[in-house]
Amino acid sequence: MNIQYSTGIREYPGMTTRELRSSFLLEGLFSPGKIDSTYWETDRAVVSSIVPTGTDLVLAAEPELAAHTFFERREAGILNLGEAGRISVGGVVYDLDPMDCLYLGKGSANPSFSSKDPARPAKFYLISYPAHCGFPAALMKQSEAIQVHLGSQEGANVRTIYQYIHEKGIPSCQLVMGMTLLASGSVWNTMPPHTHLRRSEVYLYFNIPDGAAVFHFMGKPDETRNLILKNEQVVLSPPWSIHSGCGTGAYAFVWAMGGENQRFDDMDPAPLAALK
Repeated sequence: MNIQYSTGIREYPGMTTRELRSSFLLEGLFSPGKIDSTYWETDRAVVSSIVPTGTDLVLAAEPELAAHTFFERREAGILNLGEAGRISVGGVVYDLDPMDCLYLGKGSANPSFSSKDPARPAKFYLISYPAHCGFPAALMKQSEAIQVHLGSQEGANVRTIYQYIHEKGIPSCQLVMGMTLLASGSVWNTMPPHTHLRRSEVYLYFNIPDGAAVFHFMGKPDETRNLILKNEQVVLSPPWSIHSGCGTGAYAFVWAMGGENQRFDDMDPAPLAALK
């Protein structure tokens, strides 16, 4: 398991592009036949990509977690970004089609991941945060998620937000998770931006075509920087940072949060007039 240490608000302004990417960007995910995991010191989040091909892959507790099982003190949301797949947990089997989400709570057995067709594998994206209480496992199909339609053509930000693990969706201890799909011709997300000191956030950008990119804006509202992202790369957004993006075309992203509360609208606005 890789370890990603937190970067402070005081050291951030003097960082080079290379240092920013090293501190806040995860790349090289979704390797066929592998589980890749990163432990982020901020809020003790774990980010994993799981791509089963020929054999099943089992998510066990790495030594860094100092636990008997991965879910001994944790919960997780798992979104399938690939083809049809299957997750087996404690003798229960869950079938996940593309864009379906599975929640596993504290105390779950180590899950096993497989693809229905190894030649067209599933791509499981997992986000985990510590949990002090347990909630039952729950599978939510994309069609069952709460949908919020936002934006306008004039603002180039027509998008649909799918809320899976949420105060009005799948219940959890502290994890909140969903995805946003931008309509064709729209490029902006989360603008005007915001911060929320009560929780960190993780963005996975996907559905970015070859040759395209997303410019992710981060940092204090009066001290912004940008990261240029390609397909299936992750940005770790600390509580003091804005998190907004603009693409060269339409794209999608998975958002996940953990921290002090689960209110989706718990945001500290950063008006455009304040951005620098």
